[in-house]
Amino acid sequence: MPTAKKEATIEELRQRIASAKSLFFTNYTGLTVGEMTRLRTELRKAGNSYAVVKNSLFARAANEDLARLAEPFLAGPTGVVFATDDPVAPAKALKTFSDDVKPLEVKAAFVDGRIYETREVAALAAMPPKLELQAKLLGLFASPMRGFAGVLAANRSGFVRVLSAREKQLAEPAS
Repeated sequence: MPTAKKEATIEELRQRIASAKSLFFTNYTGLTVGEMTRLRTELRKAGNSYAVVKNSLFARAANEDLARLAEPFLAGPTGVVFATDDPVAPAKALKTFSDDVKPLEVKAAFVDGRIYETREVAALAAMPPKLELQAKLLGLFASPMRGFAGVLAANRSGFVRVLSAREKQLAEPAS
């Protein structure tokens, strides 16, 4: 029978999992307290949080599907990033930390009901941020409309030039 403390931890994990849109599983072995604090600070800048979890308690807190998908990655020391918004931001933060401070093994990520393995998380980290992608998409949608407006404006100005030239032609006395 689990103790009250374990039950409280499981309930807290359930709430964190439910509020997270994506999860990143890492191996924190070899990180000092200072490095762990720096990692948490970097992740917090984008509204994410990082926690060291006990694998068995995480498996009990997760819903059945998540527990089944994450089972291969819940071995050894595990730290979990609870991402509440854009999954690219924590992937970038983990990559930056790994490049600048100390190599950090990202075991996998759980994004939109799917497990992303290490190489896929690296590809996710290489993506532009969500706002930049939205701006590019908006630019792509607006581009044909801008082109069409330019064509319409060119036709009007061309028509005005033809009328102006005809007017000059009629105004000049016949030679």
